[in-house]
Amino acid sequence: MEKLFKIKQNGSTIRKEIIGGITTFFAMAYIMFVNPNILSTAIGAENWTAIMVATCISGALGTLLTAFLANAPFAQAPGMGLNAFFTFTVCFGMGFTWQQALAIVLISGALFLIIAVSPLRQKIINSIPASLKSAIGGGIGLFIAIVGLLNSGAGIIKLDQANNITALNFTINGAVNSAAVLTVIGLIITACLMAWKVKGAIFIGIIATTLIGIPMGVTQIPESFTMSGITLAPTFFKFDFSGLFSHGILPLITAIVSFTMVDMFDTVGTLIGTASGAGLVDEKGEMKGQDKALIADAIATCAGACLGTSTVTTFVESSAGISEGARTGLSSLVTSVLFLLSILLAPIAGIVPGAATAPALIIVGVLMVKGSVSKIDWDNIEIAIPAFLTIAMMPFAYSISDGIGFGIIFYTIIKMVRGKFKDVSVLMYILTLLFLVMYALKISQGLI
Repeated sequence: MEKLFKIKQNGSTIRKEIIGGITTFFAMAYIMFVNPNILSTAIGAENWTAIMVATCISGALGTLLTAFLANAPFAQAPGMGLNAFFTFTVCFGMGFTWQQALAIVLISGALFLIIAVSPLRQKIINSIPASLKSAIGGGIGLFIAIVGLLNSGAGIIKLDQANNITALNFTINGAVNSAAVLTVIGLIITACLMAWKVKGAIFIGIIATTLIGIPMGVTQIPESFTMSGITLAPTFFKFDFSGLFSHGILPLITAIVSFTMVDMFDTVGTLIGTASGAGLVDEKGEMKGQDKALIADAIATCAGACLGTSTVTTFVESSAGISEGARTGLSSLVTSVLFLLSILLAPIAGIVPGAATAPALIIVGVLMVKGSVSKIDWDNIEIAIPAFLTIAMMPFAYSISDGIGFGIIFYTIIKMVRGKFKDVSVLMYILTLLFLVMYALKISQGLI
């Protein structure tokens, strides 16, 4: 283990890595059930199990690649937001079949891989100013807190029919919202454990909340366990390339560019933000192995499309494991193994409710905001405005890439207006243009 992952050299222990890997898995285990729920709307409810198997295998593969290529404590799985884009925009909005949508995901993954293995990869990451890198960390902190508030079964936050946040949600049709109450209980437990500096506080909080949820009726214990119906056949290599141009070239380009840009900047943002908050970056704000982590992400996206799921990306929930002390790929290996085991033990993996993982995400959000926002020079308005928009747009737009996009665009424009053209790198100008083109394409298609 030491030879493979250099655990001591990275200031960790095997115990911390195992706890970190388990914590990350439980923090993101909801994707095994949420992703099939969303994609099956387009692919078909009869293919739910196949999508779940594809979700687990693609997540395990991407996380395993991250472990051995990058030796980093980051986990991957089909991304939230990207699965909704696949279903409600590409399939229902643009009119592509799910087989064509999978082909688009494969093409976008291949494009991302080309970028990831080229010199452009590192230049893109290095071109982001230090202030925006810190803002990305803070924005992700708020973003995963929102995920936690929404990820508790019925949710602490109430959404209207348009998915707009309207109010707290502690009652449903006059009855107590047990999931929301359990989330608050779990948040109190985890916060107190953190305040007492208990080792493994977040993981202990998840387990304790899960147990408390049993008498409350939130944690469901399955009556039986079955392995029937575990297959990939309905979605395996079900591509349709011949019909990609049937709706015109602009929708196809829009879909490919959107998938590629969102995947790349979600991953870059997650890597930079979580690594910065955990002290995994050097004095230049660079994370060791981040280039290989991007390659792992791109390969996993291509593999996921072949298996039958939408774009695979690095999960911000990885920060839950990092907060428990995970610093190497061993934690990712643990998470990967748990993803594979969950295929056979899906009912057991599903015992941990969203209400038990939600407090972990909220607490990690606090830690990330605390560790990142203080590094921003708020007295300099040229930095403060782009940084604030980066932080604010992530939770408000429910998109890491939109936060990065707005931050980059406004940073560049303000510097240009001030005549400080040399303060902006060439790639920042290119990224600004690409984001503007992406938004223009989305607006032209009525997608935003």
